[in-house]
Amino acid sequence: MEPVFDSRHIRTFHEVVRAGSYSAAARELGYTQPAITQQMKALERTVGLPLFTRAGRGLRLTEAGEALSRHAEQILGSLSAAQQQLAALARLRAGRVRVCAFPSANATLIPETMARLLAEHPGVRVELLEAEPPDSVQRLLRGECDIALAFRYPGAPAEVPPELDEIPLMEDLLTVLLPVGHPLGRRHAVRLADLDGERWIAGCPRCRANLLHVCAEEGFAPDIVFSTDDNLAVQSLVAAGVGIALMPALVLSFMCHRKVTGRAVEPHLRRQVSAYVLREHRRIPATALVLDHLRQAAAARVGC
Repeated sequence: MEPVFDSRHIRTFHEVVRAGSYSAAARELGYTQPAITQQMKALERTVGLPLFTRAGRGLRLTEAGEALSRHAEQILGSLSAAQQQLAALARLRAGRVRVCAFPSANATLIPETMARLLAEHPGVRVELLEAEPPDSVQRLLRGECDIALAFRYPGAPAEVPPELDEIPLMEDLLTVLLPVGHPLGRRHAVRLADLDGERWIAGCPRCRANLLHVCAEEGFAPDIVFSTDDNLAVQSLVAAGVGIALMPALVLSFMCHRKVTGRAVEPHLRRQVSAYVLREHRRIPATALVLDHLRQAAAARVGC
């Protein structure tokens, strides 16, 4: 088996070599000379070879001692660097967090979270990935990110794997988008049942499934003429009169085509936005910090 070195023994060995004797090393390190002797004997047992020979009243390195001496400073330097890096991570002076989110969260919650982080903890770096759910959660399970942002609609099963924690962030209201001039645009709110017979633009697979579900509850099947997960394309299609669509408030907060009209829907429709993280990773300071700032960003948008 390969020898496993005790870092304390390496540090003591390095000081013995530098000081030239056990007694001098003991004075520098604040140990007794017998303690130094015992550590060097333990190190020699680990190596399996003697490290020193006597040269008069001093010490001379053996070939094995010279080989270890060449590496000792590098080993101690690496340990010191590791200790400094870990201390920086613990004190939030450094750290990397990979976040995978759906597009409208990347355009709203993430920039607000990043602004807070840069102001308070500029050493923490966030790497941003993009995926619709459930792909974002699958990427988290594969280790490709540290936090996943996803949404689900009421009535959909909450399939959270046991190794993950779900942190609810906000409820995102849905709005019906109509082309400017649509007769229902004169209303303050539109009953979903009154949209029977309209042509529809559907979004991502999860959004499409929700559209089918809520319309079925109102007693009709929507006539879906186009499907795309591109929010800008959805609004452009509505503006062109191709159809109407349901759009989350998060999207409308940063993107609203001038030729579309948004109206509240009755009954109110919404989706739950949550963050997901591996349970044991919630104790990592940088990850916990990003989660906290995501909660703050989401809280500022409650009811949007």
